[in-house]
Amino acid sequence: MKICYISTKSIHTRRWVEYFAERGHEVHLITPDYDNIEGVKVHEVNPKASKFSPFFKAIMIRNLVKKIKPDILHAHQVVPFGLYGALSAFHPFVVSPWGSDVLIFPKSSIISKWLVRFVLNKADLITCDTDHIKEPLIELGAEPQKINLIYFGTDTQKFKPLGKDKKIIEEIGVFGYPMVISLRTLEPLYNVESLIASASLVLKEIPEVKFVIAGKGSEEVRLKDLAKSLGILDSVKFVGLIPNNELPQYLSSMDIYVSTSLSDAGLAASTAEAMACGLPVVITDFGDNRKWVEDGVNGFTVPLKDPKSLAEKIIYLLKNPALRSEFGKRNRRIIEERNNYYKEMEKMERIYTELVERYKR
Repeated sequence: MKICYISTKSIHTRRWVEYFAERGHEVHLITPDYDNIEGVKVHEVNPKASKFSPFFKAIMIRNLVKKIKPDILHAHQVVPFGLYGALSAFHPFVVSPWGSDVLIFPKSSIISKWLVRFVLNKADLITCDTDHIKEPLIELGAEPQKINLIYFGTDTQKFKPLGKDKKIIEEIGVFGYPMVISLRTLEPLYNVESLIASASLVLKEIPEVKFVIAGKGSEEVRLKDLAKSLGILDSVKFVGLIPNNELPQYLSSMDIYVSTSLSDAGLAASTAEAMACGLPVVITDFGDNRKWVEDGVNGFTVPLKDPKSLAEKIIYLLKNPALRSEFGKRNRRIIEERNNYYKEMEKMERIYTELVERYKR
């Protein structure tokens, strides 16, 4: 098959296009952010910035799609990339909402809502990676029979338990002391301040624990100031972004994974990766999270913005290493069985094939 994607540069997009290129398909990626991806023909579309840029971009993408003549066109994110796909008038056309493009954007204005409805109406197939988003899609006019649940999935061959790395641990603290990690972006949506506030409570009971804040964002300075004001800056380590190829070993060296996000479209990729590496998780209770984490079975869910509850669960897990180990093993099995990148891409390939055959008739 000749598959053409329209999307921004992201790890999700990269993994998706790489899989189909490795499977022997001819893969094209139309994107505003050029990136060299082995086996993929990348077409950068980035007209000079002006108020007419979206208009020019739509024309450029339409012409590119005509030139490529794909068997299938797939846009990730309803707006803007799904809109460009819909305006190309190509079929079969697949669109994949990512979350805020259908949960938040349509509420911003009548025009925004109309644009989303337009794209969903033009799509021959809609994929989403969470049940949480299905109902909003239907409310926006998507036909239920067009919606397919396809998880982005976790690369379980890459993200797996690797054992603790003494060098990583000693860079942060002392080998043998417990480590709690967060991988969420340092932006208000991810509410990392709740983790830092809970850390001050945990440290009163277990002073040797280290909290690892991996990520960057606009809140970094404020969060460091918060840790300093609480007198725990020595125990809260801001390590920046961890390169993706180093992440499996880094996660495997930790003891607990925490996510304090206020919203996610589905199971966060970082949470799934931590689970695949065999970590117990403590995450906020909203959306699909309870579908993946059952309280007291493979981790814990806690209320939003509740540092006290979060601290209680972290302390409980730190005091029960056997339970941490059992939760971690269960999490590995859950991701292998239900959120496996390879299984999800195989499913998507079958759907592509069926859709292309349907349009050939």
